[in-house]
Amino acid sequence: MTTTDTTTTIALVTGATQGLGAQTVRRLAALGWTVWLGARDAAQGAQLADEIEGDVRVLQLDVTDQASVDSAVRTVDAGSGRLDVLVNNAGIAGTRVGPRETTPSDFLPVFGVNVLGPVRVTHAFLPLLDRSGQPRIVMVSSGMGSLAITTDPDRLESTLHGLVYPSSKTALNMITTQYAKSLPGYQVNAVDPGYTGTALNGFSGTQTVQEGTDAVVAAATVEPGDRTGTFTDRAGAVPW
Repeated sequence: MTTTDTTTTIALVTGATQGLGAQTVRRLAALGWTVWLGARDAAQGAQLADEIEGDVRVLQLDVTDQASVDSAVRTVDAGSGRLDVLVNNAGIAGTRVGPRETTPSDFLPVFGVNVLGPVRVTHAFLPLLDRSGQPRIVMVSSGMGSLAITTDPDRLESTLHGLVYPSSKTALNMITTQYAKSLPGYQVNAVDPGYTGTALNGFSGTQTVQEGTDAVVAAATVEPGDRTGTFTDRAGAVPW
């Protein structure tokens, strides 16, 4: 095990080869942090890492594969000795069909990545996070997971219809609050990036990835003893 200087923050971002994940890596690396870039495709991750200034380390990581996650833990342990910040960013939208056309099988891949993925990765990395002086976990959720927002006629989200993706993010929100209550000394927060132009929505979002990562970076850089168990976007608190 190699122990990195305790003054250097060690972070891991899952699903980090494009969109919000890639921009999060860029922004955290710019802070002088050591950032592990989680990528299912290590070659793609290496290409991106070469384009980013700072201490960016490629980590082969498939959040749906326990063996891959276990291997990633060993790699981070050997390279850094601990983990300070885990950003559970990996997510997929799934099939774009309405509630009438949705079948149980539509839920499996989306919940596998969006719900079980964060649980699998968090559980596996808790021993390394326990070694941190300020362990932080950021769950990248969505306003589509908010019951209040999706039932507010003044919000765009209320006009969208879907069972799978929204419910996966609602589940992730509950997971966030339960971890926050159950992990003393940790700061566990969910964030809504907002409607950001990424591959997840066919680049139809109105925000840039810089704007979309504002809430992610804010949650990753909370001060010691600051908030935990919250749901925020770049403007502030988001209703559950």
